[in-house]
Amino acid sequence: MLNSPLTRAIRQSLFASSLVTTALFANTAYAQDSAPKSGDTDTLDRIVVTGSKIKRTDLETSQPVFTMSREDIQAQGLTSVGDVIQNLTAQGSSLNTTYNNGGTGETTVSLRNLGSNRTLVLVNGKRWVGGTGGLSSRVDLNTIPTAAVERIEVLKDGASSIYGSDAIAGVVNVILRNNYEGAEANAYIGQFQQGDGKRQSYDFTVGSSSDRWSSMLGVGYVKEDAVGAGDRRISAVPKFGATPGFGGSSTSPDGKFCINDPVTFTCSQPDGQAGSFTPTGTGTFRRNLGTADNYNFAPDNFLITPQERISLFSNATLDITPNLRFKALGTYNERRSSLLLASNPIVLGVPNGDDTVISAQSIYNPYGQDITSIQRRPTESGGRLFAANVGTTAFDLGFEGSLTFGEKTFDWDAGYVYGRSLENDVTTGLFQISHLQNALGPSFRDASGKPLCGTPGNVIEGCVPIDFLSGAGTITPEMLNYVSFTAHDQFEYKLKNYYASIGGELFDLPGGPFAFSLGLEHRTESGFDSPDALINAGDTTGSARTATKGGFSVDEGYLELAIPVLKDMSFAKVLDFSLATRYSDYSNFGNTTNSKFGFRWKPIDDLLIRGSYSEGFRAPSVAELFTGQAENFPQITDPCATTVQGQDNDNVPAACAGVPVYDQANSQIKTTVGGNPDLKPESSTSKTFGFVYSPSFLPGLDLSLDWWKIDIKTAILTLPEQTILDGCYRSGVLSDCALISRDPSGAISNIIAIPQNIGTYSSEGYDLTVGYHLPEQAWGKLSVVWDTSYLANVQQDLNGDGVVSQDPVSGEGGNQVGKYLGRGANNWRIRSNVQARWERGNLGATWLVRYFSAQDEPCASIAKAQLALLCSDQNRFTNLDGDDPGTAPDGPTARPQNRLSATIYNDLSFYVKMPWNARVTLGVNNAFGEDPPRSAISFANSFDPAYEIPGRFYYMQYTQKF
Repeated sequence: MLNSPLTRAIRQSLFASSLVTTALFANTAYAQDSAPKSGDTDTLDRIVVTGSKIKRTDLETSQPVFTMSREDIQAQGLTSVGDVIQNLTAQGSSLNTTYNNGGTGETTVSLRNLGSNRTLVLVNGKRWVGGTGGLSSRVDLNTIPTAAVERIEVLKDGASSIYGSDAIAGVVNVILRNNYEGAEANAYIGQFQQGDGKRQSYDFTVGSSSDRWSSMLGVGYVKEDAVGAGDRRISAVPKFGATPGFGGSSTSPDGKFCINDPVTFTCSQPDGQAGSFTPTGTGTFRRNLGTADNYNFAPDNFLITPQERISLFSNATLDITPNLRFKALGTYNERRSSLLLASNPIVLGVPNGDDTVISAQSIYNPYGQDITSIQRRPTESGGRLFAANVGTTAFDLGFEGSLTFGEKTFDWDAGYVYGRSLENDVTTGLFQISHLQNALGPSFRDASGKPLCGTPGNVIEGCVPIDFLSGAGTITPEMLNYVSFTAHDQFEYKLKNYYASIGGELFDLPGGPFAFSLGLEHRTESGFDSPDALINAGDTTGSARTATKGGFSVDEGYLELAIPVLKDMSFAKVLDFSLATRYSDYSNFGNTTNSKFGFRWKPIDDLLIRGSYSEGFRAPSVAELFTGQAENFPQITDPCATTVQGQDNDNVPAACAGVPVYDQANSQIKTTVGGNPDLKPESSTSKTFGFVYSPSFLPGLDLSLDWWKIDIKTAILTLPEQTILDGCYRSGVLSDCALISRDPSGAISNIIAIPQNIGTYSSEGYDLTVGYHLPEQAWGKLSVVWDTSYLANVQQDLNGDGVVSQDPVSGEGGNQVGKYLGRGANNWRIRSNVQARWERGNLGATWLVRYFSAQDEPCASIAKAQLALLCSDQNRFTNLDGDDPGTAPDGPTARPQNRLSATIYNDLSFYVKMPWNARVTLGVNNAFGEDPPRSAISFANSFDPAYEIPGRFYYMQYTQKF
């Protein structure tokens, strides 16, 4: 990792930090002796709580906020801030290192399972730069230095009136360390019980401060090794528990070919027999056996993707005068990660809608006929390796102070936040279509026996003929060098934010001072995706895409008011209201105004009742607006196919009457995705109501219960390709039919999927947090925190027709709670964490229990022959003696389902403090070896990435303070 660009970046960061530190020391000599110390004034006593811009002494607001301390974070034994945040009970499903196929190397957060782009991530209360993987404000949490984190605050409510776009589902605010004195070094190492997935982490932090200044610098290094999908039984096959071959790829190393009649498009073998064939070498062939010939691609993938991260962190403040402070924060993070997929499936000719053939005149075609349908997986290439190098730079420079008008003092701050993520990707194992067409075309041998492309009178220079028809292992390195290429892609996302605010107390009310915060912001966000030239031109067998570049700017102003009405009265120990509104004017779509109302009422000292109503919005991202066209190959079941991978389709809708009879041999269908510059923002409303109870008769107990409800309108949605197909043929949605193209054989040649403002979401639930700190006893101190999210209702309208959507696979609509609808679509009714911590003298231990409630998944898309193997909840099987239960609402109402059982993980750690100011921690995560619940419909690995991979994880951490 220590290449010259990174080395230069480290030198520059260290140099910048040394200049700041030097400046702080130099200015100290001229500082006034009467400078305030931290805590000497009301200004420094009051703090800003996540969800508000007003400084206050009371930490309980009208909105629920969950806080994790540095000790809570360290007790989890994890090397990534992202992994810690994904353990939150309010977290749904989002990208992490278990996403290989479809992953980016990023780790994100999706509160309420409403999507990572609807959860705002802040660092020290300021918006953090988005990740390059999505060209959006979606934050890669791995860009936040783990060693620099002091605590994490999670606002479980909408907050667009306070922070602007994206704060629909909630806000995650990562607070970094400040005013640190001394030095600290940490070393961490761990691995799974199977001996793989090793993780290492090393960091060093040093800081110093005085009455007038503070300065600190940290550096960290993390390395997380890969785990192969073939190294766990559940992920070593495409569908764990199914018969061999089911779920595998019809594009195998030996190949699958046929000769298509130009008029009827019927598929035949070289001897004229119907059906596709597979070569057996030396000019012979056999009939392809369908599912039995499918390729097991699973072991060629990562289960956990590897990455290395190096980070630098500096934070400094200087009190220039008693009323003026300069602050400077800077971070640099570099991530090197990779994804590994099985060798690129080459699907050309009739199945792909093009005219590529293996020429009858090819020296490697023993059949003397053009092969018009080509499927071959060149495993000789070693697979597709996607290597990413992402550098993220961020800093926050500003001033803060106080102004006095009359007898009133007002706090102000102004500054500039800059963030930039630059990603360079190198991908190997891709193939160039034009070179494949040359290499599969006519060829001959010269007088020396050297194979050449073309004809003796028209030689294609540099071309090497390729052998697709002699079975696996026959593609030589020379052949690969001509038809393959290494792709070089570059991405960038940039954030610039200028801000200024002023706030304070205006006058007194019966409940206390009437306070306000007023602010202005100007922000620009921009990004680009510069794909490799061959990918941009579409000359690749992989996913093609065109270049993307764009951005937008926004001017915003906000006003927040704190209105204390009553205080210290009977049945009104506290009664106050909060109001906020924000006006946002975007360069691309216009303006929007969002407001919020909240209240707090303490009828007695022990009980706080609170509630809020807030409006929210999410502006369309750079990717959603400006993405160029790209190709994708998702797994899709065509409802009009007569047979699907050799299995009869007994539930062809009547709307398919005009589609020719055909067999869908390949489940991966070409689709086209892209941006939509006409998008408008999403809008939302959020409501909360709850209470906080701290009984005086039981000191140390705190209990909070909050109801919440989020409604999203004009949601930006890209309809899933399966939804488009079922909407057209099973529900009669004409707008969906217009997005589908077929070739003359009846096979789908393309589906257009672009984002639109058409969806609505509604999600409702309860949050319960109970904390109990027992009084210290002779046996030590014990504290317990129980945090639970209960999901009561989830409904969605995916096509904007005003009707709650039925799931196209299960045929069920309405409330989706407790239903698993595919990778990333978890709807646990309950997620719950219980953390118990014991301390006595130099010893301590932590026990964290993480609970995921059971889910049901629809199995209607599973072939009937596999139902008994993959869908184990037998009492849910009905109507299986007759027709297939179907795959959409027009099928029978009784449908098979599978139960994903409830899952409990236990994480244990124990530490001992050493006499030399050190601490040693030993821990094991997933201590009881809980396996993830098996899924029949999850896209990869037969389980969802939100669950842990199989195996206990052991680790040790050493902390040395100086």
